[in-house]
Amino acid sequence: MLLQQNWVSPRWTWQSLGKSFIFFVFLMLQAADLEARRGHQFVWKTGHWGRCVGDCGSGGTRSRAVWCTHTEGWTSHHANCDQQEKPESQRRCFKVCDWHLELFEWDVSGWGSCEPGGEAGPCVMAQHGLQRRSARCLQKLDRSVVAAEICEHLAPQPPLEQACLVPCPRDCVVTDFSPWSPCSGGCTNSLRHRTRAVIAPPLYGGAPCPNLTESQTCAAAACPLGEEEHTYSLKVGPWGECRLPHREDASLDLGEDSGELSTSWLEGHKAQHHPHTGQVGYQTRAVSCVRSDGRHAVLSLCVQDAVPLTSKTCVIAKDCETSEWSAWSSCSQTCSWGDLAPGFRSRHRSVRSVAMGSGKLCPELEEKEACSTGGRELLKPCPRFSWRTSEWKACQVSLFDQQSPQHHKHAVLCGGGIQTREVYCVQITVEGETHRLKEGFRMRQRHVIVDPVGTLAGCPHLVESIPCEDPTCYEWIVSEGICVADHGKCGPGKHILKTVCKNKKGEEVPYHLCSELPRPDVMACEIPCATDCVLSEWSQWSPCSHSCSSKSAEGSQSRSRSILALPAEGGKACPPDRALQEHRACNDHPCVHFFWETSPWSSCSEDVLVTALNATVSWSGEATCGVGMQTRKVFCMRSGSGHVTPKRCPDSTRPETVRPCLLPCKKDCIVTPFSEWTRCPTACQPGNATAVKQSRYRIIIQDAANGGQACPDTLYEERECEDTPVCPVYRWKTHRWSHCVLVPESVRQNVLGHNEACGHGLQSRAVTCLTENNESADVSECMKWAGPMPPLVQDCLIPCKDDCTFTPWSKFTACSFDCESTKTRRRSLTGRSRKRDKCQNTEVYPQVETELCPCEVFTSQPHGNWSDCIIGGGKLELQQGVQSHGDTKECGEGVRLRAIACYDKAGRLVEPSRCSSSGYVEESCTVPCPFDCKLSDWSSWSPCSSSCGTGMKVRSKWLKEKPYSGGRPCPKLDLKNQVYEAVPCYTECNQYSWVVEPWSPCKINSEQNSLHCGEGIQTRKVRCVSTTEDHGGETVPNTLCNKAEIPNEIRKCSLYCPNECAVSDWGPWSTCPQVCDPSTVQTRTRQVLRSVSRKPCPEDSQMKPCILNQNCFQYQYNLTAWSTCQLNGNATCGRGVRKRLLSCVRSDGEMVSARHCEQRRLEKPAETSSECVVRCVVDCRLSAWSAWSQCSQTCGSGGQMVRGRTVLLKAAAEGRPCPAQLSQHRSCPVKPCYSWHLGPWSPCRLQGGQCGDGLQFRNLTCVVHDASVSATSQPVEDALCGELPLKESVLQLPCSVPCPGDCHLTEWSEWSSCELTCIDGRSFETTGRQARSRALIGQPAENMESCSGQVVETRPCSGGRCYEYLWKTSLWRDNVRTVWCQRSDGVNVTGGCALQTKPAEVRHCSPACRKPFSYCTQRGVCGCERGYTEIMRSNGLLDYCMKVPGLEDKKADVKTIAGKNKPVNSKMHDIFKGWSIQPFNPDGKLKMWVYGVSASGFLIIVLLIFTSFLMCKKSKQHQSTPPQQKPLTLAYDGDIDM
Repeated sequence: MLLQQNWVSPRWTWQSLGKSFIFFVFLMLQAADLEARRGHQFVWKTGHWGRCVGDCGSGGTRSRAVWCTHTEGWTSHHANCDQQEKPESQRRCFKVCDWHLELFEWDVSGWGSCEPGGEAGPCVMAQHGLQRRSARCLQKLDRSVVAAEICEHLAPQPPLEQACLVPCPRDCVVTDFSPWSPCSGGCTNSLRHRTRAVIAPPLYGGAPCPNLTESQTCAAAACPLGEEEHTYSLKVGPWGECRLPHREDASLDLGEDSGELSTSWLEGHKAQHHPHTGQVGYQTRAVSCVRSDGRHAVLSLCVQDAVPLTSKTCVIAKDCETSEWSAWSSCSQTCSWGDLAPGFRSRHRSVRSVAMGSGKLCPELEEKEACSTGGRELLKPCPRFSWRTSEWKACQVSLFDQQSPQHHKHAVLCGGGIQTREVYCVQITVEGETHRLKEGFRMRQRHVIVDPVGTLAGCPHLVESIPCEDPTCYEWIVSEGICVADHGKCGPGKHILKTVCKNKKGEEVPYHLCSELPRPDVMACEIPCATDCVLSEWSQWSPCSHSCSSKSAEGSQSRSRSILALPAEGGKACPPDRALQEHRACNDHPCVHFFWETSPWSSCSEDVLVTALNATVSWSGEATCGVGMQTRKVFCMRSGSGHVTPKRCPDSTRPETVRPCLLPCKKDCIVTPFSEWTRCPTACQPGNATAVKQSRYRIIIQDAANGGQACPDTLYEERECEDTPVCPVYRWKTHRWSHCVLVPESVRQNVLGHNEACGHGLQSRAVTCLTENNESADVSECMKWAGPMPPLVQDCLIPCKDDCTFTPWSKFTACSFDCESTKTRRRSLTGRSRKRDKCQNTEVYPQVETELCPCEVFTSQPHGNWSDCIIGGGKLELQQGVQSHGDTKECGEGVRLRAIACYDKAGRLVEPSRCSSSGYVEESCTVPCPFDCKLSDWSSWSPCSSSCGTGMKVRSKWLKEKPYSGGRPCPKLDLKNQVYEAVPCYTECNQYSWVVEPWSPCKINSEQNSLHCGEGIQTRKVRCVSTTEDHGGETVPNTLCNKAEIPNEIRKCSLYCPNECAVSDWGPWSTCPQVCDPSTVQTRTRQVLRSVSRKPCPEDSQMKPCILNQNCFQYQYNLTAWSTCQLNGNATCGRGVRKRLLSCVRSDGEMVSARHCEQRRLEKPAETSSECVVRCVVDCRLSAWSAWSQCSQTCGSGGQMVRGRTVLLKAAAEGRPCPAQLSQHRSCPVKPCYSWHLGPWSPCRLQGGQCGDGLQFRNLTCVVHDASVSATSQPVEDALCGELPLKESVLQLPCSVPCPGDCHLTEWSEWSSCELTCIDGRSFETTGRQARSRALIGQPAENMESCSGQVVETRPCSGGRCYEYLWKTSLWRDNVRTVWCQRSDGVNVTGGCALQTKPAEVRHCSPACRKPFSYCTQRGVCGCERGYTEIMRSNGLLDYCMKVPGLEDKKADVKTIAGKNKPVNSKMHDIFKGWSIQPFNPDGKLKMWVYGVSASGFLIIVLLIFTSFLMCKKSKQHQSTPPQQKPLTLAYDGDIDM
């Protein structure tokens, strides 16, 4: 057994170890697998980089979060990710600071064109594209380019690409063809043409334009053999280049007499300035003969009587030559206004040689560009300016109101007026701050006890202040405290004073803000001991017994105190009875018999003594102001009798007659510094011009006052400009014309009949530029200062032997004053011409010319409307540019004007001064004057509406006259045409009140009390007095006072015995809360004045519940209505106060003193007074009329002149309103308009040929018109139009007439309408396009292949519209229809419509119609010919065509016979074929009509059966019973008819 156990143990051990080993190996493999897969299952993730933090510049750092995540998305520990691949979490960065932003910026170019991108597919409306632009980083200072990384630190780089839309390719769009051109007659073959024009060019890669020309051979009869018809045309070629003759041709030289230029003169001036001359050469052209088929022919077949010129003289072409550019000038500005107003710099160049012949003209001689400060010293900022104003001047009251006699009673004007001030511009300068002295104010104030009621005058000023130095803002407030015994608890002592630091508003502030503590006065007091006599406090002083003092009675008042407790043995005794009362005199002033009266204070004036005082005491804070004296007179007055001697009035109440005052500060006149001198002209001035002056001015800001320095006399200065440049004087000097230069003889000999040296030629001359001192100058100076250069070459004529020669024309004879007179001039024949017969023909060679003399007869016609009525406009004021001054009238008599147009006898417009000096027709007019609203004076005030308490009283005005013609309007009136004013009033309800005297000493009943202490009785006197102002305080009978309110005259009292506790009288009851609640109580207390140890003291407090209207009352405010706005003094407008009275009403209905409501701090319902404004009656004030403006047109009709005025002050309240007319217009006199009128171009003139190159001409005429739309122009003298503009001086142009066989372009088509590129009906571009074209036409047919080069032009345009291109179709006809493209405006075009959506032009049946006698119908289905009917299948398709019976015997039916061979495709046949009986639809289902017919038939059968049944039943009722018959048996015999 043991052995077996020993054998099993190693086996078990091996099994256990093997299992552990295998498990360990398994774990290792799993770990290796996990390690192997870890790199694939865990990855690093990073967040966004944070903000750059740290120091400015490159020392900053930025951070981001880095974490490890599983591929499934959950976050894992960092150890699971590969540490070698961990991204960085920090990096260095460039920290941008504010000052970096001022150094660099991104400079972005504009977006480029949109380029299509992406896959190419079918384009519907537009395709996506891409736009690109460039961005670079610039340094702001010099605009230099720096690395882009610098700007990327400051701001992200702007996007350089953006998506865009490219419209689909649009093909070229052309119009329909024009009609065919006519064919030429004859038997030769010719072509006819038709053309079309381009109306929209191809865009965005669209198809190019098709051929704009179509040709077609004309059908002509064959020509007989050898007799072809041809025509011949003389072809004139273009003129060749102008060239100089050969040296042997001396006739072209200028010759020795060509001018005044000698050899020595040229030698002396050959250094710089050469005379400008034109070189004369010659040019030739070829002349050939062309047959109608385009082939050349012998010249003799085309030669006519007059052979065209083949040579002529010309001017050798020479381009304008200029010098090099000068250096750039300095900038036009010396300071910087920023990019909004940059300065400019310029450079110049001069002309060295002017253009000759057809040479290039001179380019611009001056260039300007904006000058930048980059790379140079920055300009200082330009000074800034601001508006400043002077003080408002005194109010000037309008005098319009002073027409009524009432206003003459008042010496002082009041009401609405005008204040003016100067407004000027000043340069802003930064000045140092001026430190003012520390100043404050000493103030005193008083309060209103009773508001004024029923009077216009308000309360006087409530606050006074004087300036002071070192202001005191805080002070100690001292109040009495409790009594503290000197020794022990009773006996003599002192009051402790309580001090608090307060500010001026009465608020408590910390102690350290106040100065040192004040030294308080010692106040003695005494606390009674247990055995001492106890006295009450002194009562209040009684009312004065008399309101004034007289010989018989003087006023007195008293106060008392009583003994509250008797002393015990050894205690301090009570004072005697006389010591318990005190008396003093009161109201010791006389009883209103004498009083002092004062005059108003005089104005503040300087005093010698006060001036001396000011030398030592600085009473005022301002150094320029001092202390003066005010005086007034004091009078002693006796009631009812006036002045009395001053001895009768007491000196103690004499008012002071002198008081110090602040002298008004001297105000010196303050003026602005002189403005800058106005600029002298920089442009030069003519030498004979008047001296140019410059000026400057200054403005008075503050007028002198109170003896200050007066204003200067000179406010405007003027002086002549120094160093004003004088325009240089240059002039052209022309030399003698050379002899007439002809074509060289060698050239003339080649032309038949041109051997004679005569005919048209050119002659030239030299032109030089001279200074004022006849010195040579640059030609550009003369071109600048002396006008255009005189011509260097002119035409000339050398007469031939056979030509007629004449003397020059004489001057015209003088004209008479007769309008029908004429003037003539003459010439006569010279030399051999006098003997030639042809020269004697005066129709061809006139020798006398006659012209009509100008007629000085003019007629005028009114033109335009009448002007506004102009008041006070004299002849001078009606002139243009003259301004009206002073007060102008606004109404009354005036004139109105109407312009005229002046015409001469020929009906041509001339200057209006020929008909009228002013150019106007005048007519008198009237402007009605305004009349103001008038009201009556104020009525007297009505009595107060309430006899007790608050009420209202009113007064009124009523309407006397209404306003008209813009007068002052009336205020708002009621139905009775009245206006009211109301103020609150108050009537005392209780004019009498009860007055009580102090209580008497407590009287003890001595019969029952031997100690003379204990309970007793106190009495007092009660009397009724008047409370009115006149009789205030006087005793009246008690019956006048309210008996219910009479105070008690007797009460119980206590006199404490010795050794008894003594207490004071009961204090007042505490107040009940504002909300009366019986659960709340009010209490009263009393103090223990003397305490003893033997007996307890009586109660020291009592309480009782608060019951409404018994001992607890509620209060509320009661308000009257608002008064009208009340003004101070004699003011009629401005700021005032409106008031309403506030009364306090108790809850039991009694009106009580307002202090009850105030003590409870009840919220007042509203303000009892508020500021208000009575709008001043201010009339509208207008400026003076401005000067008449320039005419809106320099000439012609319809011009207007205008003058205006502005509203200086708008009308306010019931002021006279501003007139509606603030501008006046008048028509200008109709001045003639002169302009050059270019005539139409003439047909191409070939100078003797039938085709080839020639010239087009147009006439230039000076015409006069009135510039209206329907104006007719009439020719006048050229001198009236002045110099011709250069661009219109082209009066001839080269042209060509095509010869047979030439290809030529047609004239330009009209510009097409402006079309926008649109997507879905919306414009894709801001500008549109227009197109025009020229088609190419050639003859004959064999040359058409070589003709190419049609021309298309486009130009941008504005105001275009979107067009749509839609396919249009005609009706089907024989399965064919026309399809064309049409624009949305109705124009038929080729191109523009999408070919993918083009409708079919030919219609086919599906399946095809192959059955006999069938054809394809208009509905797209197979049908049968006429005479056959369709047999349809179940699917609705044609099965076969069946012949209609009965038609084969009609021999006369030609159509039926023809139909066997050919289908009848008539429209009517198709229509009726649609009604053929076909029960099946094309889909094989029965048609609806089959069901309808079946149902109808069934209903008819049922109806017949039912009708038969009814008829049979009715007939049986009238028949007798028939005899019984044998039943009938029916049998079928097989007959088919059954």
